[in-house]
Amino acid sequence: MPNEKKIQIVEDLKSNIESSSILIAADYTGVNVSEISALRTVLREQGVQFKVVKNTLALIAADQAGSAKLKELIEGPTSFVFGFDDPVEPVRVLTNFIKNSDSAVKVRGALMGDSLLTTEEVDYMASLPDRPTLLSRLLGQLQAPITGLATVLNAPTQGLATLLDRHNKNQEN
Repeated sequence: MPNEKKIQIVEDLKSNIESSSILIAADYTGVNVSEISALRTVLREQGVQFKVVKNTLALIAADQAGSAKLKELIEGPTSFVFGFDDPVEPVRVLTNFIKNSDSAVKVRGALMGDSLLTTEEVDYMASLPDRPTLLSRLLGQLQAPITGLATVLNAPTQGLATLLDRHNKNQEN
């Protein structure tokens, strides 16, 4: 018979699964409490949640959230990192923490929408530039054809102006 605390944990986990833009599953074997606390602090500063939950409760929450793919990531000691806005930022923060602190945390994979991501795909996401950089690159790519068109359309007018200017200078001499 489940108690109220476990029911609440499952309900909170289900809510996080449904509302997150990305969910990263990680193995925390060999990580001490102070390191987990430091990781939680770093993630919390970015608006990201870190949860360690019993696998049975995580499996129940995955069923209730209708996320069968999540079950593939739950094996052994599992912790979850929930990102709610930009899906790349939680990945970047987690992988930077692991690299900078030589942490024993190992990313198992991630769930983004209905897509299950491998460890390699998560690592690739961490190497992506931040959102403002990507948006500025996109804007530059969108503007390039328009700028080229404006240059081509302006060339005859510019050529005529140059020709008339030279003609004027020849008339004065």
